[in-house]
Amino acid sequence: MRIREELFGKEVLNAEIQIVGKVHDVILDKDSLEITDLVIKRSGFSEQIKSSEDVVPMELIKVIGDKILLKGEDDIL
Repeated sequence: MRIREELFGKEVLNAEIQIVGKVHDVILDKDSLEITDLVIKRSGFSEQIKSSEDVVPMELIKVIGDKILLKGEDDIL
């Protein structure tokens, strides 16, 4: 499936361009089969502080390219 090839393993950056982790899994809407959330596996120091996985709704994603950039507070307002 293309989702696996294109999203899994991509680095996820927060609005301050700090690495949060990598895409570990996706959650699909069972009716439309659209991606509703990304499951991010934390890496590095942040993995030691918080739980090792976070679920990020697609509404909080600003850009998907070579890396995935999350929206900041200014983008959400």
